[in-house]
Amino acid sequence: MQRRSFLHSSAGLALLGLAGCASTGAIPSKAKVVVIGGGYGGATAAKYVRMLSDDKIDVVLVEPNEAFVSCPLSNLVIGGSRQIAEVTSPYTELSRRHGVTRVRDSAVAIDTTARTVKLAGGGTIAYDKLVVSPGVELQFGSIEGLQAAHAAGQVLQAWKAGPETVALRRQLEAMPDGGVYAITIPEAPYRCPPGPYERASQVAWYFKHFKPRSKVLILDANPDVTSKGPLFKKVWAEQYKGIVDYLPQHKTMAVDAKAGLVKFEVHEDVKAQVINALPAMRAGAIAVQAGLNNMANNRWCGVNYQSFESTAARDVFVIGDSIQIAPAMPKSGHMANGHGKVAAAAIVAQLSGWDVNPAPMLNNTCYSFVDDRNVVHVASVHAYDAAEKTFKAVAGSGGVSTGPTELEGVYAMNWAQNIWADTLG
Repeated sequence: MQRRSFLHSSAGLALLGLAGCASTGAIPSKAKVVVIGGGYGGATAAKYVRMLSDDKIDVVLVEPNEAFVSCPLSNLVIGGSRQIAEVTSPYTELSRRHGVTRVRDSAVAIDTTARTVKLAGGGTIAYDKLVVSPGVELQFGSIEGLQAAHAAGQVLQAWKAGPETVALRRQLEAMPDGGVYAITIPEAPYRCPPGPYERASQVAWYFKHFKPRSKVLILDANPDVTSKGPLFKKVWAEQYKGIVDYLPQHKTMAVDAKAGLVKFEVHEDVKAQVINALPAMRAGAIAVQAGLNNMANNRWCGVNYQSFESTAARDVFVIGDSIQIAPAMPKSGHMANGHGKVAAAAIVAQLSGWDVNPAPMLNNTCYSFVDDRNVVHVASVHAYDAAEKTFKAVAGSGGVSTGPTELEGVYAMNWAQNIWADTLG
């Protein structure tokens, strides 16, 4: 069976997490390293602990879904130029090639004193080292009416790629030509700084070709576009003139799903047929339960940047979007992949009695599709500064595109294939 056909079958729906959670085989009672979360950070950490230890360190990955669905490129599904199967990859190689034990379940509690992880299915796993990579938790309460609207399936976020990505696409398909799609953006920091602007561009591309009387409203709580601003604004003015309206300093206070309204503190209400409201975000729920969220009014997790070990608990490493980021460090999939490698190397060093790398480095590349094939990017290199105990962007490294090109679209697709292989293969 072809991969795409398989993912559209009943078995494929299970891969997307639409079937009930189940553990893969017997749940081990103890492991040297337990990893919570199989995203770009967690899956990478699990794989690299095994690789860097020559497969000598036992690793258990706790992840409720059977397959990885990439947030990067998922906006193309919403725009309609890709299918969800094209951004979906199985976890099987982590077990088959690298010997990672996968437990298909959710972690519901961490006891950092007893060094145990409790699972939703009732099991408990003890650890020597723990990696926590749960992504972000959406704070629905930050927007009045959003929790109920989301529960009813009326106002979606699709900020974790998967079933909601497909559901949001269906809302756009069902919207009459001449309707309005409104995306609300919370104050930074939030997961994937350019993500909402890429999504708005993808919806605009869809409207331009298939619903030309429709409009895209970008309702941004920030004073300006937070990433690649001049590039996005140029595209909206030239490619999507009359389709995209960008409104900065519009902090969403409430949504009325029945009336189709987005409400603000100081601006008039906005009416839309499809509301894609992104609330404020914080560290994933399991990190909060464990008390690891000790930074920025308890929104984010503090870490020792040299190793990504938590500043709230020993032998616990927090990576990915849940951390309090270093200066100029984005909450991106590529960056989470780098966090996973640094943490894995530190864990192997500690368990082996070696010195932890004193000068780790990270890099980041983020591609944004402005239509179905033209892309812009931002790139950076980050070096650990031992004196200030943080990562700093390397002067003169990286930068942004001069403008969108199809060649960058080729680079973006190659980047995706390479980082998926690096994370999962």
